[in-house]
Amino acid sequence: MNTRNTFVSKLAGLMSAVALAVVLSGGLAYAQDAAAPADAAAAPAMTDPAAAPADVAAAPADAAPAEGATTTSDQVEVENPYGFAAMWEHGDFVAKTVLFILIFMSMGTWYITILRLFDTASVLRQADAAQKNFWTAGSLKEGVAKLDANSVFRTVVEDGLRASEHHEGKLTDQVDLNEWVTMSLQRSQDAINGRLGAGLSFLASVGSVAPFVGLFGTVWGILNALISIGVAGQVSIDRVAGPLGEALIMTAIGLAVAVPAVLFYNLLVARNKIVAARVRNFSADVHAVLLSGRAQTRRA
Repeated sequence: MNTRNTFVSKLAGLMSAVALAVVLSGGLAYAQDAAAPADAAAAPAMTDPAAAPADVAAAPADAAPAEGATTTSDQVEVENPYGFAAMWEHGDFVAKTVLFILIFMSMGTWYITILRLFDTASVLRQADAAQKNFWTAGSLKEGVAKLDANSVFRTVVEDGLRASEHHEGKLTDQVDLNEWVTMSLQRSQDAINGRLGAGLSFLASVGSVAPFVGLFGTVWGILNALISIGVAGQVSIDRVAGPLGEALIMTAIGLAVAVPAVLFYNLLVARNKIVAARVRNFSADVHAVLLSGRAQTRRA
């Protein structure tokens, strides 16, 4: 009995101790939970409420100028300091003289080419008109009246008629009529071909000389670049870029002048050959008619 009572009393004491521990642990947890809101409430008090909005507002303000600056820098056009305008502004007397010579060559090339193209086209139209109207006439004099006053073919016929009609009674009597008319018609052909060939020698000269004129400008630009290096005492791109750019521009201009001159020269030579053939054939026909008509007159 005493042993049982002792066991019961010990068990009751143990349970009392466990209950006391549970109560104490619960009170401690409650105290910690109550302290947490106080600390959380204190944290906003330590932070400046206006600071965060100010920083947030300041970020777009700082970003806006950066975007504006980028846009402005993108819209600004960078001027080429080594182009044609810079060469003309900073070039010396020699460079500008070479440039003027090349410009004169180019202008002369285009002027002569356009003028000769119009002339050859006009002569070809006159050849078609002579082929259509002249040979339908009853005589050479009537055929001349059907030709335009400015037609080169009318000039050929008139020269042939003049040679055949004024052969007698002068020193030309010593020359055979056939040879005299042939020479007169040949001189007329040569005058026409000479007029159409005027300026072709200029085109040939430009095609041959213009590259070397541009090369002279190139050499002069390289010389200026070397002088700039010698004066500066060191090699830097800003010292040599300008003179070298000027040299390359001169080379390009020389080629741009020479190539059209060569092409136009070959074009005009080909067209002049076509025109010369038309004039020569017409002159041969006129020569045959003149001699046959003169022979018939003598027999009559």
